[in-house]
Amino acid sequence: YTAPGHTCVYTGSVPAIHGIVGNNWYDKTIGTGVYCTQDEATQTVGSNSIAGKMSPKNLWTTTVTDELRLATNFKSKVIGIALKDRGAILPGGHSANAAYWYDGQEGKWITSSYYMKELPVWVNDFNANDFPAKYMSKSWNLDTAKSLYIQSTEDDMPFEGNIMGEAGVVFPHQLGSIKTGRNEAFKTTPFANTFTFDFAKAVVKNEQLGNNSVPDFLTVSISSTDYIGHTFGPNSMEIEDTYLRLDKDIADFLQYLDKVVGKDNYLFFLTADHGVAHVPAFLNQHAIPAGVVDDAGLLKKMNQLVQDKLGVKKAITTIMNYQIYLGDFSLNKRKDVTSFIIAELKKEPYIANAVELEKISEGTLPEPQKKMMTNGYTPNRSGDIQFVFIPGYFDGGTKGTTHGLWNPYDAHIPLLFYGWNVKQGKTNRETYMTD
Repeated sequence: YTAPGHTCVYTGSVPAIHGIVGNNWYDKTIGTGVYCTQDEATQTVGSNSIAGKMSPKNLWTTTVTDELRLATNFKSKVIGIALKDRGAILPGGHSANAAYWYDGQEGKWITSSYYMKELPVWVNDFNANDFPAKYMSKSWNLDTAKSLYIQSTEDDMPFEGNIMGEAGVVFPHQLGSIKTGRNEAFKTTPFANTFTFDFAKAVVKNEQLGNNSVPDFLTVSISSTDYIGHTFGPNSMEIEDTYLRLDKDIADFLQYLDKVVGKDNYLFFLTADHGVAHVPAFLNQHAIPAGVVDDAGLLKKMNQLVQDKLGVKKAITTIMNYQIYLGDFSLNKRKDVTSFIIAELKKEPYIANAVELEKISEGTLPEPQKKMMTNGYTPNRSGDIQFVFIPGYFDGGTKGTTHGLWNPYDAHIPLLFYGWNVKQGKTNRETYMTD
């Protein structure tokens, strides 16, 4: 998922230690659901919405950006930006000078009172341009000749979703026809990536990053690849067009850094917070087994089975992150309920295995899964039972796709280093996000 992925990259640690076990989790100490960066003690800075009530308080460890600030006695500047709050806040760590993210309600870059009392003048000036409105006034057409889109399916596929507010799912996407929620819909366009890089340039310029003898750190997370991928899937013309455009955006940004900071004066890395699954309906077209599962339906079914067999009502509080959270009942009942649920889960045709998370070491699991689950387990934030789908299945809807599983298609990510002191080379051996 986005939050633990970003956190693993920037801490070199795992959820069991850094505490960010998902985008959302159920906190057993307070008995309620929690969003990874929510902080009710803060206020939005830069808009009138609640989108800025965020901070890194749920993150337990330091990040590489925190360590840089510590190492230079806080002379280094660290600034995180992303359309997603979690993509800006978690990489910046606890001691960031600033983190900025996009308010989809008001179409502005905002921040939190955790960082500052008011936006800098230059951010207000950038927001005053209202770039999202300008981008959304035109159509999204293919960036190059249709015949060159060799990694895509046909444009009009029944398993593709649509941009919020748009009736069609094919090119050209008539963005100007979207009447409501335009600022939110903007995120599901490649122009939001360009918008992010333009803001990154403004950060470098106005904060004078890389302008003295102390290294600064700018974290940039590109979020629209994720929004578009979720909606249309990894084999869509939309996502191929997005990456063709992103390649140009990255080139443009590197050329900007060459000019402003100097070609040998910056170190650049590119990676990802997660992979993605193929759309199950796409795989089915090619005789590859895959499918989707409804967590709400599974929750209802399991609770009914437990009630009928053991007399315990609402034994399961919630299902989240492919984990089952049990309710609060006696220890004697808990053991029986846990064993019963695990046995029933294993009867489901789409579930390969299920284990009690506190007893992972006792479970019969392949080593990669056992290691991943151990690294991901935090008693007060994780569920009580983990279930493992057979490959090709996930919790979600029938249009578009998602991610969040242990499988290589969800966990295999790229890593490139470029710039200062980096020699040309390549390795295909297995390395890890925490490296």
